Amino acid sequence: MEITIGVQHLSRELTLESDQTADEITAAVQAALAGEATTLELTDVRGRRVVVPSAVLGFVEIGAETKGRVGFGSV
Repeated sequence: MEITIGVQHLSRELTLESDQTADEITAAVQAALAGEATTLELTDVRGRRVVVPSAVLGFVEIGAETKGRVGFGSV
């Protein structure tokens, strides 16, 4: 699943692929925004951690869970 994070005062967005579910990511974002956590911490598909301070979160976009396609059909 692709996640895009907007950070205040930065012109570029952070984008990462994660194996976490949409519910896990949503729970982490909600905890960060509610003040329950001082940072938003996510792990990408390569095992790297991305840590963003909660105070500078601009937005978090959670992409749809995609399934691998098989075949040559057009959509």
